[in-house]
Amino acid sequence: MQTTLKTPVGTGSLLDAAREIASPPQRVKHVRHVRSWFLALLVTCCAGLGAWIVYLAVSMPTGYRSKAWSAAWVGFDILLLLALTGTIVAAMLRRQIVVMLAVFTATLLLCDAWFDIVLDWGTSDVWVSLASAAFMEIPLAVFLLAKVRRLVRAALRRRWHELGLPGDPPALYRIPLFVSGEPAEPSAAPASEATPCG
Repeated sequence: MQTTLKTPVGTGSLLDAAREIASPPQRVKHVRHVRSWFLALLVTCCAGLGAWIVYLAVSMPTGYRSKAWSAAWVGFDILLLLALTGTIVAAMLRRQIVVMLAVFTATLLLCDAWFDIVLDWGTSDVWVSLASAAFMEIPLAVFLLAKVRRLVRAALRRRWHELGLPGDPPALYRIPLFVSGEPAEPSAAPASEATPCG
């Protein structure tokens, strides 16, 4: 006897429902409990960060001298170099970790562009920072993020067709991270695959 999953309708798609269905109920309950605590922690962090931003906006001086200025920027650029190198190596080896590394690298590039422009604002160096952001950092970050989206969509499309789902998968923002699937239902095997009992 074979078991099949019902074909999902609309965006309530089953991408890895088989794994979730196979999980023991206590495991599913534990995962949901951890997720609710994790989301509550993130909401608390967002509220705290909002309050911190308001505090900084009204209390920080307009000018500040740092003794570790070069260490901060050299350290940041070393991190960016390592992230970019890791992304290149993972892409050459065709490893899935390239998705994480590319997102991380793109984030660092955008942060680099932001801080360069903001910290050079009002000086003659701002034009160099603007040119660097416009022609190097931002285009490279956008390129990496576009490639990540393409890779995720390709993996999703492959999984979608492996599950025998009709058409193409919906947009990424419409697909749930984890979906509780309908329980597997037994279906009769085709006559050619049926085996005699006993």
